[in-house]
Formats: sequence, C-alpha cells, structure tokens
Amino acid sequence: MAAARRLQLCAVSPTAKHSASVVFLHGSGDTGQGLRAWVRDVMTPDLAFPHIRVLYPTAPERPYTPMRGAVSNVWFDRMKISRDCPEHLDSIDSMAESLGSIIQDEVKAGIPKHRIIVGGFSMGGAMALHLACRFHPDVAGVFALSSFLNKDSVAYRVVEERCGSGLPVPELLQCHGTSDELVLHQWGQDTSALLQKAGMKCTFHSYPGLYHQICGPEMELLRGWILSRLPPSGS
Repeated sequence: MAAARRLQLCAVSPTAKHSASVVFLHGSGDTGQGLRAWVRDVMTPDLAFPHIRVLYPTAPERPYTPMRGAVSNVWFDRMKISRDCPEHLDSIDSMAESLGSIIQDEVKAGIPKHRIIVGGFSMGGAMALHLACRFHPDVAGVFALSSFLNKDSVAYRVVEERCGSGLPVPELLQCHGTSDELVLHQWGQDTSALLQKAGMKCTFHSYPGLYHQICGPEMELLRGWILSRLPPSGS
C-alpha cells in the first residue's frame, strides 16, 4: 500500500499545556487556512483554547467530478452533490489514511485518542463522519456542520454493527442552516436520523435563515460542546 499523503496543516496552538486536539476539515474548494480565517471572522475571540490544539488540514488537489473534472481541493470525489448517488469509497478511504496520519501524529505527541475530536464543514463534515465512524471510533467526538452522508452510506452499517456488538462509537454534533440551498437542511436531518437509528448518540441544531455557511452562534455552540468533550486535564 502506498504511503499516506502528507497534508498541509494550519494550526492554532494552545496557550498552556497541550492535552487535547481538534481536527477541523474545510469544505470543497477551500483550504485549511481559508477555514481558519473564516472561523476567526465569525466568532470573537476565536476558536482557541488554553489546552487544545486546533488543526486545519488542507485537502490535496484532485479532479472533481461535480466541477466537470476541474482540479479542486476536495477530500474525496463524487458523481454529484446528492444523497442519491453511490459513495466514491476509493477516494474516501485513501483520504482517511492520510487524515489518520494526522491523528497518529497527535497520539505520538502524547494526546490519547479519547482526547481528540474530528469534525468539519460541508464535505469536511462528511469526511469527518467516515473518519470517526469507520476508522477511528475511539475519538472523543465528531461534529458535522452543513453536512450530509449519502442515503446508502457504508457509515450507517458500520455504526449499526459496532453498536449491535456493544462497541463504542463517538458522539455526534450536527448543525445546519434551514436556508441552505447547496446541502439541504433535510439532508442533514436525514443523516442524523439514520445515524441515531443505527445507535449513535446525535444532537442536531437548526439555524433559521442560515445559508451554506457558518455563523457566530453556531461556533459558540461548537466551542462549548468541544469543551464538554475535552475539558482541561484534571477537571
């Protein structure tokens, strides 16, 4: 098997002792630096913590079918932006290996898996769900903002099998704008419902009037949820 591709990283370092980590994945066509700047623009002060390192990887460039094969920074390929088409598992699984290397680097730095959260916006949220449900179910949690999984996603089956066998799966936080015209609010709700049916603990928050974007209240909610899953050591 080919070695996992090393991804470019933008990081926000903790101001005190590093005891937990968050991996935050951007949407299609963006970069880690772009998402980091967007987060900083919508929330005050910032998505920064005394004890948590926040990592913003950048997806490699690849031909992207919904853009007629044009090259873009995307985590995986797909036929179209829809719940109704098959998943492109080869590209998803290959990227999961590369992102897994980031998680393992944090573990090597002394951060246990149960002190790591993965999540993302749009396509990044879908990638994070595959990463957490299928490859790293021992992380502390997963979040998906304005995201969805295909209706026949393999992630549902894996969660159902793990829960049926008494094996743990991470807790999920989902947020979605009701006016999202790219990734429909209903797609996010359906994803949450199917994961809950499979046995996953899910919390879904709707943001009235929000389009395909992040907003300050959503990010403040995310900050609080991250702290609830990753409190300072000794708390």
